[in-house]
Amino acid sequence: MFKFLVKGLIRDRHRSLLPIIVVALGVLITVYTYTYMKGVFGESLEIAAIFDSGDVKITSRAYYAEKDEAPNDLALENTGDLLGQIRKDFPELAWSERIKFAGLVDAFDSDRVTRAQSGVRGVAIDLLGSDSSDRDRWQLETAVTEGRAPENPREILITQKLAERMKINVGEEVTLITNTINGAMSAVNLTVSGTVYFGVGFMDRDLILADLKDIRWILDMEGWTSELLGFFDLPAYDDEIATALADDFNLKHADSSDDPYGAVMNTMLDDSGMREYFNYAENAGSIVIIIMITAMGVVLWNAGLMSGIRRYGEMGLRLAVGESKGHVYRSLLGESIAVGLVGTFFGTLLGLGLAFYLQEVGIDISGMMGDAEIPFPTILRAKINGMAFVIGVFPGVMSTFFGAALSGLAIYKRNTAALFKELES
Repeated sequence: MFKFLVKGLIRDRHRSLLPIIVVALGVLITVYTYTYMKGVFGESLEIAAIFDSGDVKITSRAYYAEKDEAPNDLALENTGDLLGQIRKDFPELAWSERIKFAGLVDAFDSDRVTRAQSGVRGVAIDLLGSDSSDRDRWQLETAVTEGRAPENPREILITQKLAERMKINVGEEVTLITNTINGAMSAVNLTVSGTVYFGVGFMDRDLILADLKDIRWILDMEGWTSELLGFFDLPAYDDEIATALADDFNLKHADSSDDPYGAVMNTMLDDSGMREYFNYAENAGSIVIIIMITAMGVVLWNAGLMSGIRRYGEMGLRLAVGESKGHVYRSLLGESIAVGLVGTFFGTLLGLGLAFYLQEVGIDISGMMGDAEIPFPTILRAKINGMAFVIGVFPGVMSTFFGAALSGLAIYKRNTAALFKELES
């Protein structure tokens, strides 16, 4: 029976062409929107983890209370023992030490006279150590736009925008003016080994990237660390695992809960304030499906009603020759499934094609970001996963079935005499 209905749809394009086009467009939008949301949300979480909070973060309680000010005088002391302990207790994570700082960069001419100054935010990571995980995590090999990554002490990276604004050339010396943890002023000459572009608005504006040992020396922080960041070896952030691990750590250190310098662990979502954002991202697929099923159901319902009106004569003839109303109704539903499957196939194919382009090329929105302080990518990319191949089936088939079921009721309720009379006319 289903094969017979499919042949009828192929031969009568008036019954199949428009519904298939509608379904294909709806599935295309569904697949494209789903992959776009997964790509943007996923990349935002990845940016927050790499550049700011890790999957989990350990700080002192006092530091965490004022973390937006980067109060390094409240940082963790003697972190070597703590780092060794957490690597033993939580071997499933890769740990990274970070120091965040702020200061003033002074660019001078050949006569050592200041020609440009700018306030900067800095991050110190292990740039020169034997462990390359942090360098790989920051993707410095691809992020460096001019020059090279630091290979010697007292070398730093600055963002491309900062270099252009201050007219700083690669290889040039600049002076970093900042405060030590003891409140003294520190002014140190550093060499700009290269410029970087990360594609993240708040990172690309005024950031300098320095080696951990250099900044510890500059800030009098030998043995101190602002933040210890932990990273899971997982394809995506798992809040359930991160929360369980943070609860375990904090329980083990509960005896120091009254000590402002005691260690405390927080998950990425709590540290970056992205918990609501993450929950929305987790439900993005369901939201897209519900919206598209509803919208396409209404459109196809109306299309089905119009098609049904044109087919009153056909229905009258089928009922007149003895076909039951239930059989006619079921045949309409069978046609809708055939239309839904064909439309879903072509819609998914086109949607994945557009999503692949967005995934590989992306859309640059850096001009729209302005001075945004949120961890949001300036190049929007989609992300194709396994669900992207099947997500279109739900709105594609269900909406056509739903539309046919509603429109079919209008024909099903008409009496045989009225339908046969319309056939005569």
